[in-house]
Amino acid sequence: MKNMTLENIAKACGGQLFGKMEQMEIEHVVTDSRQAGKNDLFVALKGEKTDGHRFIPQILEKGAAALCEVAPEGAEGPYIVVPDALKALRDIAEFYRSFLQIPIIGITGSVGKTSTKECIASVLAQKYSVLKTEGNFNNEIGVPLTLLRIREEHQVAVVEMGINHFGEMHRLSSMVKPSLVIMTNIGQCHLEFLGDRDGVLKAKSEIFDFLQKDGTVIVNGDDDKLITLEKVNGKPVVTYGKGTGNSCYAEILENKGLFGTKMLIHTPKDTFEATIPLPGEHMIYNALAATAVGITLGLTGEEIAAGIGAVQPSSGRCNIISCKDRVLIDDCYNANPVSTCAAIDLLEKADTRKVAVLGDMFELGDDEAKMHAQVGEHAVEKGIDLLICVGELSEHMAKAAESLAEKEGKAVKVVYYKEKDKMLSEIENLLEPEDTILIKASHGMGFAEVVEKLNL
Repeated sequence: MKNMTLENIAKACGGQLFGKMEQMEIEHVVTDSRQAGKNDLFVALKGEKTDGHRFIPQILEKGAAALCEVAPEGAEGPYIVVPDALKALRDIAEFYRSFLQIPIIGITGSVGKTSTKECIASVLAQKYSVLKTEGNFNNEIGVPLTLLRIREEHQVAVVEMGINHFGEMHRLSSMVKPSLVIMTNIGQCHLEFLGDRDGVLKAKSEIFDFLQKDGTVIVNGDDDKLITLEKVNGKPVVTYGKGTGNSCYAEILENKGLFGTKMLIHTPKDTFEATIPLPGEHMIYNALAATAVGITLGLTGEEIAAGIGAVQPSSGRCNIISCKDRVLIDDCYNANPVSTCAAIDLLEKADTRKVAVLGDMFELGDDEAKMHAQVGEHAVEKGIDLLICVGELSEHMAKAAESLAEKEGKAVKVVYYKEKDKMLSEIENLLEPEDTILIKASHGMGFAEVVEKLNL
């Protein structure tokens, strides 16, 4: 890691260094003590369940250094003491970023950040050595750790940036200082903290505060909020979408249902065929976002098409699983009304009995009951055969679905469970052979357990 001596790190984060090892060169920065090895820096964070300070003696024995808020008793070091370890982590990442010359792509938006990240990384990997955000490392801990994984061999980095409060994106972008910004959409998420979609757009737009001077902004041109962003820093915004007025757009050649979409992609420089092997309308948008990035960074249509065709699903994000005599749509990582309705639209394409196992969606603000009800009605409108609703908020979903089904005379079976454990104990009695089953809820509902049970 370039210029990452303990002395420089201490100066960057305003910390006090103990242990007389100023020139020790740090190889990795970690927040998990189990990952700390010789010449690594362990950042001791205080979490809800544990306090990283407890593990400082063990990591010092391994030959690592520590960054902490409280000096470890009896330890000779090396360690750096700071008032706020999380802020120090951000400061260190910002310091390290100042030495990086490669393009860094910042991805934000309400829905689809992770799948868009995967598609962009797959496309860029056709020409460059790419570092991308791993897992869910898209917050004020994950983003700095992602930046601190960039090494000399990397030619471009793709960084996912997630927020739920005003000011967070400002802090994230001060570290990332993106060369390119991708905005996927502005939806109904985190409304408890951001108010409405205009608030979401305002919060996401904080990313522009640290956009590189000659940076490019790429947005979903079919989003009614994002289309208002005509210029950023005096430079025209690049758009992608289904509409022909976008810089990059697609014609659908073949809908392969749960196995993807074949399309003809048009760009200002090229027209080419590509097949996104993952299902859903949103995956078309992901492929178009990756196309816009690829064109911006000099890839050919052939390279972009190859990258789109090589995209792999992420666990918990629209991952199609064939198990026994059923098909699971594992989309359980997170949920909001927009993404859940999109997942139901995908389920509609199945040619077998359609089952949706849906749970609570969190952080929706004052309209949470109404939004859950709308999802239930959407499931009925799309012809879902069995709707299983789980959680206190999802009772609104179940009642609305039952009411609409009765009103319109649709044969939709609706089953409601307040507790997930009760549902898990009974779900096999509700299912039939050859069902296609969508599993989706907010991350806090722990619906990975549902996937695990049905995938045995």
